Amino acid sequence: MSQIRVLMFGAHPDDCELKAGGCAALWTSMGHVVRIVSLTNGDTGHYAMGGGILAKRRRDEAAAAAAVIGAESLVLDIHNGELMPDVTTRKQVIRIIREFEPDLILTHRPNDYHPDHRYTSQLVQDASYILRVPNMTPLTPPLLKPVVIMYFSDRFQKPNPFVPDVAVDITEVIETKIAMVGCHESQVFEWLPYDEGIIDQVPEEEAQRKQWLDTRMRARFSRDADLCREQLIATYGEAGREIRYAESFECCEYGARLTPEAKARLFPFLP
Repeated sequence: MSQIRVLMFGAHPDDCELKAGGCAALWTSMGHVVRIVSLTNGDTGHYAMGGGILAKRRRDEAAAAAAVIGAESLVLDIHNGELMPDVTTRKQVIRIIREFEPDLILTHRPNDYHPDHRYTSQLVQDASYILRVPNMTPLTPPLLKPVVIMYFSDRFQKPNPFVPDVAVDITEVIETKIAMVGCHESQVFEWLPYDEGIIDQVPEEEAQRKQWLDTRMRARFSRDADLCREQLIATYGEAGREIRYAESFECCEYGARLTPEAKARLFPFLP
């Protein structure tokens, strides 16, 4: 089996792990290559710290999360909340894609509450055709092969709800996914609980904190499985009704077609 190269674009240092950490763990466990890219440095994602100190902390957290599964990590030095789908940033994305030469790209859908998420999606979409145009960023050789592009799941309904084209049972690697997410301590134990108004519920003792996070994440990832239940049943048969943890992805029409042959090659852990 040839090696698969998967490139994930998230807006913030923890996005890819939350949306596709399970599949990332499955790919790397089979010897495939995964690079996790954050287009912003996350330097406003906290209630008590920010700027360069937070950016460095979040970069280190991203590196630690990737190291859990032996993936590559890249965090761009663009301010959180200030990502723009301009030509300069598009060229950065084009170079990253061309240099990595992926078989599969994963990113956000274009409909999302957060501008950084929306613009990450737009940047990948805007790069999708130009990847093959030699005279755009001419010092980086163009890609000669088409790339499948897919979106992370979400629950936004307007103007278009998420429709899963691929659903993957990640139950066997759920502990690994939670370990990856747990590396983002500034988010899962500090910023996100603060933003939800439950910062007082976070335990101080390390073992209790890990158990608290495990419970929260299992509930979240269980809901993700329910989001793609029909696709799980179509893929795994009646066993799909009982799958507790799953990740799912929707095809972007600007990338290469996800043919049955491409699906089997890019998702070798599917039955």
